[in-house]
Amino acid sequence: MNTTELLFSYGTLQDTPVQVETFGRELVGFEDQLLSYKLEMVEIQDADVVELSGKTHHPIAIATSNDADEVLGIVFEITVEELAQSDEYEVDDYQRVMGKMKSGRSAWVYVSSV
Repeated sequence: MNTTELLFSYGTLQDTPVQVETFGRELVGFEDQLLSYKLEMVEIQDADVVELSGKTHHPIAIATSNDADEVLGIVFEITVEELAQSDEYEVDDYQRVMGKMKSGRSAWVYVSSV
């Protein structure tokens, strides 16, 4: 049984302080690109997330139908428990979906929920 998950981050989950607070450790990953998405910015209303990240606006991936659109980021290998912890960190503007990476892998990614 696979006890690890792949999580693609293009935003604040790449920041070491956010990782330590969310997961209790610094994550290790590799660069990849999320296909058929583009980045926009969203204002974060959750004061705890703003305090932790130090940012009032976070990038958010918006689905496109264009395979040429790519979002650069990092794929982290995490546990199932850590995936649940990342769900707690992300605000309601985001939903977790399985994304297709340029490397051919699939990874969980938080994208726009609208």
